[in-house]
Amino acid sequence: MDYITHLLSLLNNIVWGVPMIVMIFGVGLYLTIGLRFMPLFQIISGVKLLWSGRHPEGEDIREGEITPFNALMTSLSATIGTGNIAGVATAIYLGGPGALFWMWCTALVGMATKYSEAVCAVKYREKDQYGLRIGGPMYYIKNGLSKRWSWLGTVFAIFGSIAGFGIGNTVQANSVANALEVNFSIPPLFTGLIMMFLIGLVLIGGIRRIAVVAGKLVPFMAFFYLGAGLTVIFLNLSAIPSAISLIIESAFSSEAATGGAAGATVWAAMHYGVARGIFSNEAGLGSAPIAHAAAQTHNPVKQGLIAMLGTFIDTLVLCSITGLAIIVSGTWDSGVTGAALTSKAFGDVLPGIGNYIVAISLSIFAFTTILGWSYYSEKCVQYLFGVRVIWPYRFIWVVCVFLGATSSLDFVWLLADTLNVMMAIPNLIALVLLSPVIFNLTKEYFVFNK
Repeated sequence: MDYITHLLSLLNNIVWGVPMIVMIFGVGLYLTIGLRFMPLFQIISGVKLLWSGRHPEGEDIREGEITPFNALMTSLSATIGTGNIAGVATAIYLGGPGALFWMWCTALVGMATKYSEAVCAVKYREKDQYGLRIGGPMYYIKNGLSKRWSWLGTVFAIFGSIAGFGIGNTVQANSVANALEVNFSIPPLFTGLIMMFLIGLVLIGGIRRIAVVAGKLVPFMAFFYLGAGLTVIFLNLSAIPSAISLIIESAFSSEAATGGAAGATVWAAMHYGVARGIFSNEAGLGSAPIAHAAAQTHNPVKQGLIAMLGTFIDTLVLCSITGLAIIVSGTWDSGVTGAALTSKAFGDVLPGIGNYIVAISLSIFAFTTILGWSYYSEKCVQYLFGVRVIWPYRFIWVVCVFLGATSSLDFVWLLADTLNVMMAIPNLIALVLLSPVIFNLTKEYFVFNK
């Protein structure tokens, strides 16, 4: 087992290494240029469509299962997670404050990637045996590319179905159990049973119930964490100019510091900033378009404009709040890492409640990630084996929530983390090959809507 773990660790270092990061960032940059930087200038349009997408009308209602608003919330439920709290802290610990700058860069090109994924998901979606809209990378590979590329869809579905049980289920349940045990002395056994029961209740209703829960819980948890983070930053208002200066300077020059960032180089800041940014917003991994494919819309571009807001909210808003809170509080070079670093930053500025805020936020974030990823993995499994496996799959998913909360998961985390990023390979290939379709649909939409 140790030998297998060692080999998997080597593979993990390779797939999360320079080639993959360059590939994800490069495809995002290619799509951004091909779209003539449209995502950066159409954020307001996306917000307007998101707001009106709470209550679609007419033809759109018959074109999907969930509202465009809830499609984004479902996507965010899976995206907003431990990466926003622990991932940002780890990037700053290992790469210095400059890592936050490279996170921002990743998000800016990631908006074009997420937009393109959703456009393809709606354009090439299909109906299953129950008449429900289904889509995602495996379907836009199958329906958008020639038959010689169809094997890529199967590869994506295999990676997604296995990775989901780790990164989207057991690892998240374990994070919740650990946070509640450390901060509130709640036994993992109790946490596992409660989570298993709650997740089971939601999954019984399928995507419609997942979307309804996500539509209510995601905005609440985002604003809760946002409010707490802004409070930490506001109480250190005078430190913001020097913090911004430190972030930019550290992004382009070596920054001597204590802790894990001691002697951090420009490459370290770039590497960890980009890697953790990708891990957090999942742009390019191909997971989010599975949710957007179920949206009640007849226009792929409209849903794409809504989808790109996911990267904006996740990284440019929530990750920035975490990063700035850590830096302005002065705890970034304390030698602490992960969620503990974020807890320390909040706890030092908000004594007595800061660490509890982070623990509650982490728990809710992880819980909603389990819901979002349950749908992603379900659609991957359905693509491979058909609708007959849906209910057995949901039962196994719920059981794994309990196992995750009560087990040690070092190997599972390593396997899931490896397969998670490998999902990007078939997805990015498909996006590049389908980019002419994406560019043409976008051009037609904006010409028609001038």
